Amino acid sequence: MKIGLVVHGPEIVDSGYAQKFIEFLGNYGVVKSRLGGTMGRTAVIDAHLEDKIDISQKLFPSQSVDKFNQENCDVIFLINYGKSSVTGHAFGYKVYNNSQGQPPLIQIERPGEEDGSVVAWGKDLEKLAEDISSKLGLLLVSPDQIKKKLFSEDPCQAISGNICRKIAGVSPDENIFVNGIVIGKSKSSYITIIAENGIIIDIEGGELKKHGVEKLGTVNLEKAIVKTGLLRKSIVEPRIIKSEKSNNKFTVSYLNHAAEDIYRLKNADMVVTVGDDTTLVAADILYRFNVPIIGITDGDVDRVVEEGHKSEGSLIIELDAGFDDLAGDKVFLELFNRKETIEIENIENFKSKLLQIISEITNNYKLIQ
Repeated sequence: MKIGLVVHGPEIVDSGYAQKFIEFLGNYGVVKSRLGGTMGRTAVIDAHLEDKIDISQKLFPSQSVDKFNQENCDVIFLINYGKSSVTGHAFGYKVYNNSQGQPPLIQIERPGEEDGSVVAWGKDLEKLAEDISSKLGLLLVSPDQIKKKLFSEDPCQAISGNICRKIAGVSPDENIFVNGIVIGKSKSSYITIIAENGIIIDIEGGELKKHGVEKLGTVNLEKAIVKTGLLRKSIVEPRIIKSEKSNNKFTVSYLNHAAEDIYRLKNADMVVTVGDDTTLVAADILYRFNVPIIGITDGDVDRVVEEGHKSEGSLIIELDAGFDDLAGDKVFLELFNRKETIEIENIENFKSKLLQIISEITNNYKLIQ
């Protein structure tokens, strides 16, 4: 049997279950694994699993499912470790419905918990799902049960011309991410995100973060990836990957969007980041590749990971509220000439020029090494 395994999220990797399932499913056939989503990539690197789980492409989970389906896999497994069965099953429902056609998909959800389950989303997979649930000691849950409990009505509804998307399984005071950008914070267990003409205008049961909405811009709320909580909860020992870099010239890249593919910057000598969340996430990822950052921030951090790291030689510049984007735009224009990556001869000179540009905007900033 030809088996495709879609690994989603850092928790399933950090818990050790991704490795276990690669071995377990090998009893049923030939297994090929790839990541679905982006935050799991760091976990795969830390776990030394990049030779077993393909992380070479940035793919949504449904895109990874589609890819395996196009490769004519007999069955595709989606493994995930959601923070609750509600969020996990809602995630599986979305992945299956966002995939092309009706893929032969089985979800394994929260395997280390009492409510861990197996769901046969695809047709004619019930016997295989039942066999696996029995061997793993997991609950067998049917798609009909999930639809009745969570989706008896469409979670995305058009009300007075606005799109309203309901999100269940939320805990109070959690970050709300839409396509990787923090757009607010939850205040209750059920929230509804409301968009008008593609722009998020309100969060019922939550508090809107206007700056995040501005960064997000126009969005298809029905298709958007919505997450709540931390991007990565586990505290792990980060793995440092050595790389050969030239000391003759240095490449410096510019990043102002945390949802962008940060991994493509892993060969840079330094990265300038704009915004607190972007700086925190980028610094933590690039730490694995020994890439220092210069972070232009304003202290409006949302704590998107449990514990962040930054490489030696990094510098955080903390400005007053709202000045980070202004300073970032000026640096991008005057130092980068609106190019994403430039070559320089001296990093210290580059830092001095950058600080000079910021000093022209304001003298009220704090440097954090």
